[in-house]
Amino acid sequence: MSIAAYSTNGFPIPETDTRVCTGLVRLIHRRISPQTGHALELLGHAIDYLIDECEADGSAMDAASGRTKAVGVLMAINRQIYFGCPEVSTLGEGWRSFLRSHGA
Repeated sequence: MSIAAYSTNGFPIPETDTRVCTGLVRLIHRRISPQTGHALELLGHAIDYLIDECEADGSAMDAASGRTKAVGVLMAINRQIYFGCPEVSTLGEGWRSFLRSHGA
């Protein structure tokens, strides 16, 4: 995972998962295995739990708090796992690739 920038709360922001072509943004779809999906789901629950705990006890989500740092670490791991999944080409991209390779 390459880091593009840091957000204002100090958490790393990975490079975006979109492609810009002629001013249009194309979303990238990824193939996620059942095991990877389960890991992403568990990480999401852990992140939600920590955020809910802060709301329940009325504590602020400031950058210096341990919970906030834990949320940032879990979010970074979540993104790293997600961006590690292989990209899936769309049907249109497959056809364009086929036509280019066959000289059409």
